[in-house]
Amino acid sequence: MERLTLKQYREMVTKIIEFKKLNGEMPPYAIVNGCKITKSAYVDMIETTNKFLLEMGRNPEIVEIGKSQNNINCNTLKF
Repeated sequence: MERLTLKQYREMVTKIIEFKKLNGEMPPYAIVNGCKITKSAYVDMIETTNKFLLEMGRNPEIVEIGKSQNNINCNTLKF
């Protein structure tokens, strides 16, 4: 998985926000479809998506995950 659909992205962001409300800080990683996404990768995704929204006036159809495969781990979390 190198990208998320808009629906997957929104669900991930919702879970991150809920975690922050409960714990006072953002989680060290997010899991989407069994893939572990590092905090630096999901923060970059959020910033990039917000920038796209501001510049284009619409949401992207897909959201790329990080700039490096080191930010994603899908092997150990497959169900």
